[in-house]
Amino acid sequence: MRYELTDLKLFLAIADAKSLSGGADTVHLTASSASYRLKNLELAMGVPLFKREARGMELTTEGEFVLKHVRTLLAGVARMHGEVSGFASGLKGNVKLFANSSSLNSFIVPSLARFLSANPSVNIQLEERSSTAIESAIAGGEADIGIFAGHAESAGVEAVRYAVDELVIAAPLDHPIAEHQVVRFPAALDLDFVCMSRNSSNYIFLRDMAKLAGKMLRIRIHVHTFEAALSMVEAGVGVGLVPRSIAAAALRTQRIAAVALNEPWALRELTLVTSASTPISPFVEQVARYLLDDPVVAATRQGR
Repeated sequence: MRYELTDLKLFLAIADAKSLSGGADTVHLTASSASYRLKNLELAMGVPLFKREARGMELTTEGEFVLKHVRTLLAGVARMHGEVSGFASGLKGNVKLFANSSSLNSFIVPSLARFLSANPSVNIQLEERSSTAIESAIAGGEADIGIFAGHAESAGVEAVRYAVDELVIAAPLDHPIAEHQVVRFPAALDLDFVCMSRNSSNYIFLRDMAKLAGKMLRIRIHVHTFEAALSMVEAGVGVGLVPRSIAAAALRTQRIAAVALNEPWALRELTLVTSASTPISPFVEQVARYLLDDPVVAATRQGR
C-alpha cells in the first residue's frame, strides 16, 4: 500500500471537517492537491472512504473503519515524538501506579526503591487502591500500571501474573492459636485483632471477609503500616491478617508466629495490568518489566 503519513493526516482532517477544502486547509494543502492525495489513498486502500454529497463529505462504512485505525496510529506517532523529544531534552518520564496495600508493602516498594535509584530519568506516582477498583481504573486511563489481588476480567487491560502470596494470621509466639498450623478463618474472628487503617485495602478485605463469615471484628487498634501491626502483634496486643511475604522477616527472627488459613481466598494471585486500548510508553514498559523481573517476585511465581 503506497501512501504517506500526510495522506492519513489529510483523511483525518477531511473526516473531522466533513469537507475536502476544510481538511485541505487544516493540513496546509491546496484543494487540488488534497483531492489528488485522497484519490490515491482510496486506490491504495481499494475501497471508497467518503461519499461526496451536497452537504459535504460523509464517511463510508469502510471509511469509518479506517478512521478508528488512523486515529490510533496518529496518536501513537504523536506520543512517539513527544517521548523521544523528552529523552533528547533530558526530561523525566512519569509513571502512575495503583496497587493494593499487600502488594505495595511486600513486593512493590522494595522493587521501586532499587529501580528509582538506578533510573534517575523516571518519576513514579504511587497510590494505594483496593483490588476491586484497580482494574477499572487502568482500563479507564486513570493510571499506567495496576497491581491487585485476583484475576483480570476486563477486555480493556493487558494482564500478566505478577506474584503469588498467602494471607496468614500473625500471632504472638505464646498465643493459643499459634499451637495450630492451620485454622479456619471464623475461628480466628473470636480473637482480638490489630488492623491496618480503616481506608486501607487490607482492612477493607478483612472486614468484608468477617461479614461474609457472619461475625464482627474485635478491633484493639488501627495502625498505618504493616511493621507497626507486627510490632503490636509481637507485644501481645492481638493477632493480625497479613501477607506471609510481609511477615517473613519477623518469622525468621522469631518475633511472631504465623498460622495458615484453610480458606480459598488465603492464597493470593497478584496480577499486573496495563491499558489495552493505547500503546504504553517506553517508561511504563520499563517499570512494568522491572517489577515483573525482580528475582524475589519471580521466585513466588516459580515456587507455585
